[in-house]
Amino acid sequence: MSRPTDMSELILYGTSGCHLCEEAEALLDCCLRTANSPTGFETVDIATDPELVESYGLLIPVLRNVESGIELNWPFGPEDIRKLL
Repeated sequence: MSRPTDMSELILYGTSGCHLCEEAEALLDCCLRTANSPTGFETVDIATDPELVESYGLLIPVLRNVESGIELNWPFGPEDIRKLL
């Protein structure tokens, strides 16, 4: 479950039915809750946009910092997420 804010700072690109995407979302949610971080994130289903499918189709899940533009390709862990923030 994503935790959107008015201006989400992270985007998790994935698609429905992707077990790795579900794992990445759970990891991200856990990391942000554990750190008591105010950082929000939103999930984006790439299947809704052909350009996103072209860009991320073979890479998902991908976590992107909106402000910096830095992206993490799977697999990533808690330390990678902390560094991305």
